[in-house]
Amino acid sequence: MANLITGIRIVLSAALLFCPALSPVFWALYLAAGITDMIDGAVARMTGTVSGFGAKLDTVADVVFVAVCLIKLLPVLHVPVWLCVWIAVIAVIKAANLAAGFIRRKEFLSVHSVFNKVTGGLLFVFPLTLTCIDFKYSAAVVCAVATVAAVHEGYLMQTGRTA
Repeated sequence: MANLITGIRIVLSAALLFCPALSPVFWALYLAAGITDMIDGAVARMTGTVSGFGAKLDTVADVVFVAVCLIKLLPVLHVPVWLCVWIAVIAVIKAANLAAGFIRRKEFLSVHSVFNKVTGGLLFVFPLTLTCIDFKYSAAVVCAVATVAAVHEGYLMQTGRTA
């Protein structure tokens, strides 16, 4: 059941590609995808179906959701260059972590740390704050936490503490 919920997030994320950014349909799909992200892990724990595959599927769903949101939102937000560079640096750190984990263990590792969960929560809430908080300030907070999370993830992978 949990993996089905995660799969629904991937489908909802893909559907976002076909909606105008910030439209009512976009927000409905966005919120639905976010809710699936919040409940899939809880369902897996409650039903005793936590698995390595489920954790990896959740990571894939998270990456798809974030990538789609970046594709849809960056063009309408008029993102300053410094913020684009910062986002790219975070992506490079995350990719390096993924590559290092694969080289080390011959598998793609998922790290479900508190920092990564906080980053995910902030990323989810971020678009919802666009009308009430200056974009540059809220984006800087999200990027700062995401940077710490990415570096911490690398540390956890190097010390062998992955989930």
